[in-house]
Amino acid sequence: MTEKTLLLVDGSSYLYRAYHAMPDLRGPGGEPTGAIRGMVAMMKLLRDQIGADYAACVFDAKGKTFRDEWYPEYKANRSSMPEDLSAQIEPIHAVVAMLGWPIVMVPGIEADDAIGTLARAATAAGWKTVISTGDKDLAQLVNEHVTLINTMSNETLDVAGVLAKFGVPPHQIIDYLALIGDTVDNVPGVNKVGPKTAVKWLQEHGSLDAIIANAHTIKGAVGENLRQALDWLPMGRKLVTVVTDHDMAPHVENWPALDALALRPVDHRNLLEFYQRYGFRGWRDEIEKQLGVTAPPKPVVANPGLFDDHEADAPAAPAQELARQYDTIFTFEQLDAWIAKLQAAELSALDTETDSLDAMRARIVGISFAVEPGKAAYVPLRHDYAGAPDQLPFDEVIARLRPWLENPAAKKVGQHIKYDHHVFANIGVTVQGWAHDTLLESYVLEAHRPHGLSSLAQRHLERKGLDYEDLCGKGAKQIPFSQVDIERASLYSGEDSEMTLQVHQVLYPRLAANPGMKFVYESIEMPTSAALGRVERHGVLIDPARLAEQSRVLAERMMALENEAYEIAGQPFNLGSPKQIGEILFGKLGLPVAKKTASGAPSTDESVLEKLALDYPLPAKLLEHRGLSKLKGTYTDKLPQMINPDTGRVHTHYAQAVAITGRLASNDPNLQNIPIRTAEGRRVREAFVAPPGHVIVSADYSQIELRLMAHISQDPGLLRAFNDGMDVHRATAAEVFNLASEEVTSEQRRYAKTINFGLIYGMGAFGLSQSLGIEQKAAKDYIDRYFARFAGVRRYMDETKASAAEKGYVETLFGRRISLPEINGGSGPLRAGAERQAINAPMQGTAADLIKLAMLAVQKALDDEGKATRMVMQVHDELVFEVPEAEVEWVRSEVPRLMAGVAQLSVPLIAEVGVGPNWDEAH
Repeated sequence: MTEKTLLLVDGSSYLYRAYHAMPDLRGPGGEPTGAIRGMVAMMKLLRDQIGADYAACVFDAKGKTFRDEWYPEYKANRSSMPEDLSAQIEPIHAVVAMLGWPIVMVPGIEADDAIGTLARAATAAGWKTVISTGDKDLAQLVNEHVTLINTMSNETLDVAGVLAKFGVPPHQIIDYLALIGDTVDNVPGVNKVGPKTAVKWLQEHGSLDAIIANAHTIKGAVGENLRQALDWLPMGRKLVTVVTDHDMAPHVENWPALDALALRPVDHRNLLEFYQRYGFRGWRDEIEKQLGVTAPPKPVVANPGLFDDHEADAPAAPAQELARQYDTIFTFEQLDAWIAKLQAAELSALDTETDSLDAMRARIVGISFAVEPGKAAYVPLRHDYAGAPDQLPFDEVIARLRPWLENPAAKKVGQHIKYDHHVFANIGVTVQGWAHDTLLESYVLEAHRPHGLSSLAQRHLERKGLDYEDLCGKGAKQIPFSQVDIERASLYSGEDSEMTLQVHQVLYPRLAANPGMKFVYESIEMPTSAALGRVERHGVLIDPARLAEQSRVLAERMMALENEAYEIAGQPFNLGSPKQIGEILFGKLGLPVAKKTASGAPSTDESVLEKLALDYPLPAKLLEHRGLSKLKGTYTDKLPQMINPDTGRVHTHYAQAVAITGRLASNDPNLQNIPIRTAEGRRVREAFVAPPGHVIVSADYSQIELRLMAHISQDPGLLRAFNDGMDVHRATAAEVFNLASEEVTSEQRRYAKTINFGLIYGMGAFGLSQSLGIEQKAAKDYIDRYFARFAGVRRYMDETKASAAEKGYVETLFGRRISLPEINGGSGPLRAGAERQAINAPMQGTAADLIKLAMLAVQKALDDEGKATRMVMQVHDELVFEVPEAEVEWVRSEVPRLMAGVAQLSVPLIAEVGVGPNWDEAH
């Protein structure tokens, strides 16, 4: 007979963990949904992964329990449930039941006690029990029939696992908990007794009773603390003991039989309505496919208010099924007819299908267009699978399309137009007339959300098109687009074009209705896309021989570090193995364990090694080795491999629609993360060189975010420092330390610099104390003195946090809106992070806007003056140019003037220029 399994879920533990783990998600009506989403995901996963026929999700019931009667201070220090979580409890109970889970809530006891009672009954019936929880108290229930699992940390605890994790077997967990206490439940233990001491005592004496009996023999302060706790310990043990014999008859049918806890069928019909109600589209689509039905269109939220720019998923136009007509063009008559439509249209959508994601090397396989929603055409050009029909000759198709493609008056819309622009440029076609990009429209409207066409169509049109993987497969079995059946390719590409057009028709009116967003989209993002395309296309020249030499030097230094590490450790080991490093550091050398991984092993991550390196030599060697290894693997070895064989240059990709503040992201390769704090990292920049007869020029905004803080806060002290051309960090130190400027020491200036930049990022006393290596009280005193002298900064911070909480977003000086979904969330850490972001985002976002405006101003001047200078990189607040020697003086004088002139602030905008044969010397 097969052993039955009972799966018990600690629902009360998991709903709190789901709430704190998830961002502040919102449903169509603005209601919080993060905890609901987290619970649904966990319950679905558990049901799929654990082969159980019987189960229950156990929640705490409302009201007091017997422990409150025993000890009125029980859980007294727990804050009340956050309102956003409280609002999700009822829906969580409802959806868990819809997912087929029996629910158990027993008044007068805690969920732990109900779980303990159910587990004991299952054991008595000869069943196996699996308890899904993150609560250490339930380890006391583990035996040969009962196992704990934690889906959030992938941890499984059987008898051996409990012993390995806690140092004591399950039958000693109650005594262990009584000794160490439980701060969460406000259960005192023995003062100054932690896990190590508790384990030691239990190993020596065997039980809490024996420890109490021998308390007089335990020496030192800890022994005295034990003796002071002797009267309390029996109550402490009673409080942490999980009840396993409660009468469940009113709450479980046919108790003590467990058959009533059979898992039930999933209630798909009600789930469909629930997922629709709370905006869980992916899960809703799964059920629609299973049932072969479509949910009714979701009503438009009439007055979403705060959530208009957050999670309001209602389509801006009624979702309706379009009559779709996609033409596949095989004849010139068809092509000419469509060209006539394109020429007559006010706006046409354009899309390409290619054989590569690398825009500089991608070849066109087919082209699609749309001039109205529901109608599109696809021109297959290079489908080469066996049996593919004859297609029109590539060169002649391009020749016929070229006049429309290169006509600036023929307005076009696309999704990520920079990619398509490169693809056409690869065949010598410069597409003009790009009027709109749905990727950028979405980015400006809702930067915090996904901007892929599939996401946009689902979010704004209630449509789901074909996925690329539906056509081409995935992984090792993925085929190139040229191998896709033309009929399916036509549906896919035509759909992309006409959905792009329709998404634009929904998004652009929303942009146009907000002057700030309209400016950011039309005057910053769209022209920046074109400017970045030119930067990417030109690329940057690197010297592979210099990088090869740097790789050789790095390899030698890494080898030396390995030998030094072996000598300190007394044996060879793998410097890339966290397991072996842990064995050496904490096993052999006995270094203190700072934190542990989810599996309970001592952590060897960077933060741990940095702390240990302050006192021990081996962690310092390991950190240096890691840094050099990363530098070598990411840059000195890899960059030469990324040189385009056709151009001899490296061509990075600048992603506009990634950072919510508007900053650009560089990838393949990432030129913005080259480390510059070490000599080895800075040396990589030496390999970014100018061709013969040219130099590299770097133009960098000076202290841009501090200047923006002065402008936005209008603090008189900061304004005076910048307007008088003072050293702002020295001026800050003079104010904070009440000294004359000339009396400020270099150490005091360093402190002031850390405060200046730290406050921009919302740093508190703890963060400042860590950065400066001082006591937290001293750090707080510095911050208090700073705010006393720079009251305008404090006012800005307080007003900005209040405004962000009211609106749910902050804005840059130019109108870019930066949404902060967690600013009103229930989770303390998430809300605190959002408040820090609220302080910094207006400055970081405005700085991002300024550097983009600077790019545009400089590029326009270069074009107007007919200069041969080329912009080759944008890195943070810096523009990098490749300049013919004859134009150096013009660039040296004009570029900083142009960069300073893109905005009028209350303090001067200053750009500093450097010139050199390579990027490092120019910087």
